Amino acid sequence: MRLFGATVSKGAHPYPSARIWAPWNLRLGAVSSLGPGVICYSVGSITVEDHVTISQGAHLCAATHDYRDPAFPLFVGAIRIETGAWVAAEAFIGPGVRVGRRAVIGARSVVTKDVSDGAVVVGNPAHQIGSR
Repeated sequence: MRLFGATVSKGAHPYPSARIWAPWNLRLGAVSSLGPGVICYSVGSITVEDHVTISQGAHLCAATHDYRDPAFPLFVGAIRIETGAWVAAEAFIGPGVRVGRRAVIGARSVVTKDVSDGAVVVGNPAHQIGSR
């Protein structure tokens, strides 16, 4: 990944089956992991800070299209997953989303808005059920 421009910190563990669309837009912090089958659609920047777990099959999607415009323009929004957060299995994080420090994103949740520090969110759309 580093050969293609990704910033990968010491102790980070991207699984071989993780798919990175544009490695030069990925920053993976120390002791963080991208689990098996994780997709990083890094049209925009994706920052995964230190001690973050992105579990198997999660999808970090830093771009979409404006369906309301007939020209269907691309919308790019940076994603930031902050220190100590956990994105559980098969969760989806949309463009422009910040996941706060130590937040938990439940399995198969769909996150389209920022998540506060320490919040535990689940569902589609994701909603807060607790805090840690």
